[in-house]
Amino acid sequence: MNAHACRIDETLPFKPVHVAILTVSDTRDTESDTSGRLLADLIAGDGHHIAARALVRDDVSAIRSRIDAWLGDSGIDVIISTGGTGLTGRDVTPEALRPLFDKEIEGFAVVWHMLSYQSVGLSTLQSRACAGVARGKFVFALPGSNGACRDGWEKIIRWQLDSRHTPCNLVEIMPRLTES
Repeated sequence: MNAHACRIDETLPFKPVHVAILTVSDTRDTESDTSGRLLADLIAGDGHHIAARALVRDDVSAIRSRIDAWLGDSGIDVIISTGGTGLTGRDVTPEALRPLFDKEIEGFAVVWHMLSYQSVGLSTLQSRACAGVARGKFVFALPGSNGACRDGWEKIIRWQLDSRHTPCNLVEIMPRLTES
C-alpha cells in the first residue's frame, strides 16, 4: 500500500466500530469457515468489535434475511460478508444485497478490482465484490477465499474504518448516513 492510500493521523482518537461477519457457503460449516474466522481475527486485531457472526447457504432469501436482521440491530455498525460473489449459478450474494442498499459504493468495486488484479491478475474478472449503505450501515461483500478476505480487509476496508485515516474515512460519516 503506498503512502498516499493509508494516512493515519495519530493525534486523532481511534473509534472502534461493531462489525458483523456473514459467511455465505453451501460447503462450509463453523469448523471449516476459514475466511470468516480470518476476517474476525483481522478485524478484532485492528481494535474493532465482532458484534455477530453467522453462516448461511448460498440462497438469496437466507442471505437477505440474516442481513436484514442485522440492519435492524443497533449494536451493529458494519456488515462484511464473505462468499457468493462469483459467477456460478449458486453465487447470489450481490443479488441478495443490492436491493437492500440505499446507496451503492461503486468506488469499492473499482478499488477492489485494482488491488485484486495485483494478487490474482485477470481472475479478478470473476469477482462481483460490492459494497453499499443500507439503513445507516455499511455493507461489504467480499469473495470467499482467504486471500480475498485478507486483501479486502487489509488493503481497503480497515483503512476506511479507521477514524484516524485522513483526509476522510467512513467512520466520520456514520452519524450522517440516515439524515435527510
